[in-house]
Amino acid sequence: MGKSIAGWLLACVVGTGAQEWTPLFDKELSNFEVWMGIPHETVGGLPPGTPVSKDCHEGTPLGLGNDPRQVFTMTEAEGEPVLHVSGEIFGGLTTIKEYGNYHLRIMVKWGEKKWPPRLDQLRDSGILYHCHGAHGAFWGVWKASAECQVQEGDLGDFISLAGTSGQVRIAPVEGTKRPRFDSSSDQYGGGYVSAYPEPDVPHGEWNLMEIYAVGDTSVHVVNGQVVMVVENLRKKDGSPLTSGQIQLQSEAAECFYRRMEIRSIDGFPDAIRSQLRLKKSDG
Repeated sequence: MGKSIAGWLLACVVGTGAQEWTPLFDKELSNFEVWMGIPHETVGGLPPGTPVSKDCHEGTPLGLGNDPRQVFTMTEAEGEPVLHVSGEIFGGLTTIKEYGNYHLRIMVKWGEKKWPPRLDQLRDSGILYHCHGAHGAFWGVWKASAECQVQEGDLGDFISLAGTSGQVRIAPVEGTKRPRFDSSSDQYGGGYVSAYPEPDVPHGEWNLMEIYAVGDTSVHVVNGQVVMVVENLRKKDGSPLTSGQIQLQSEAAECFYRRMEIRSIDGFPDAIRSQLRLKKSDG
């Protein structure tokens, strides 16, 4: 971890009212449950009669606790637990507990394997937070939630899943499909908004990703830089979205996660608050 990130983490201790860190990974994944989606028709080694799909969106999901290809497994590297996500089948590794008013941090790096139906697309995963309701609400796989995107060149994008919503200060970008985050803007957008800046490290190296969630506002931080602020998070019914489970995605790309830790906070730390320009209702 570089000196700049280490300095950022030290600065973020100030002003949070933060508690001690709680590690979420262990060798048994005892803090999680697994929900697996619909296998692509090319997946081998499945029990006879297992439903498969051409697009992994339509069909019957494998469901809760049914991971026949061991998509989510714990390994060990340099004496610490590391989550290996093979990506072969769409799925979600979901915390059993729900969380609100927290600071989450986790490190992620890409592996080499890619799988149908995304062989010709960017490597993709995601950190879904404030997950609520039934498993499989989106594409038969993931819960209704807010997503902090984990994708090559797109770490920290905001995506709303299964009817959730949030408001992001945006600026249009010429030649792109969607706007990107701009903290100085007075224009708001939502749905899918690109992060800015995009401080990804080279392929195969570890990225540090953090989510600060206070009330119905969240902040995505990548390698020590604020890249996204989401305000007025809402459920499909319009009620405030302020807490929920956390899901790590398997989405057709191999990746590794380590050092997943969470702690309670009662407000944004000074190092982040100084970069925010929230509506008055958000404090």
